[in-house]
Amino acid sequence: MIYKPRTKPKELTILELLNKRTELTSKDHKHYFSMKKGYEGEVKFDELLTDKMQCDCLILNDLLLEVNNTTFQIDSLIIKQEKIFFYEVKNFEGDYYYENGKLFKRPKYEILNPLDQLNRSDSLLRQLLLSLGFKPQIDASVVFINPEFTLYQAPLDKPIIYPTQLRNYIQSLNSNPSKLTIRHKKLADQLTALHQTESPYTKIPAYDYDQLQKGITCLNCKSFSVKVNKRTCFCEKCGFKELVTNAVLRAIKEFQILFPDERITTNIIHDWCTVVDSKHPIRRILGANFKTLGSHQWTYYE
Repeated sequence: MIYKPRTKPKELTILELLNKRTELTSKDHKHYFSMKKGYEGEVKFDELLTDKMQCDCLILNDLLLEVNNTTFQIDSLIIKQEKIFFYEVKNFEGDYYYENGKLFKRPKYEILNPLDQLNRSDSLLRQLLLSLGFKPQIDASVVFINPEFTLYQAPLDKPIIYPTQLRNYIQSLNSNPSKLTIRHKKLADQLTALHQTESPYTKIPAYDYDQLQKGITCLNCKSFSVKVNKRTCFCEKCGFKELVTNAVLRAIKEFQILFPDERITTNIIHDWCTVVDSKHPIRRILGANFKTLGSHQWTYYE
């Protein structure tokens, strides 16, 4: 059972919006692509667990925890009767090789070894559980989720689960009896309560309103080829159609994510959307979907 669902990181959401409204530097674009790839792999692992796990268990996704002033992240954690399983999920693609305790992408580009990260998280999780009064067995593994991943010289004595092993691995989890108690749920509640929503590792580039491209993007193809005809938006690139109200509300949501401290006004949203000729429909949509505060030229919406 999914006890704590995964949510898209706020950092990734902001990077996605910036990527389509401005030109990211090479470094920022690489960071964005890495986050996107990682999140897609984690979601794929979630889907596999949801589809195949049948035993009595609690699944907690995307935990950001702290113990002794040290923050650590766990991609996925499963609470079963006698043991806690947790996973470092990697969506690596291509050819890699393992040599002298290090991981390289061919031909010879060293990357951070996820086994080192796993060992660190294992130690910190044990400390945290002890502080909560629990001493369960812990089984930690690195999961390589991408079917296009190959690891040469793969070590046989390391806690690694490869793409071809995943289904059999989950079957083995299901085959071991498990009966959860109130104590297990209490632990899940405590871990969920300790989850931190703001990561200290966030890397969002600086940006301001003037540098971002204005307009409504197509919900289907993500382009800025959206035009308005009465109450309908249509994309000149792919032909997708959408009600103006829905498109404007989507654009407002993007504005709120990018500029959470800015007041929502008719003028700013009209400028942000660009393609809606008149301010009247903008004012109507804001009035119908937000709380109106102030009056006349000082009116804003929350």
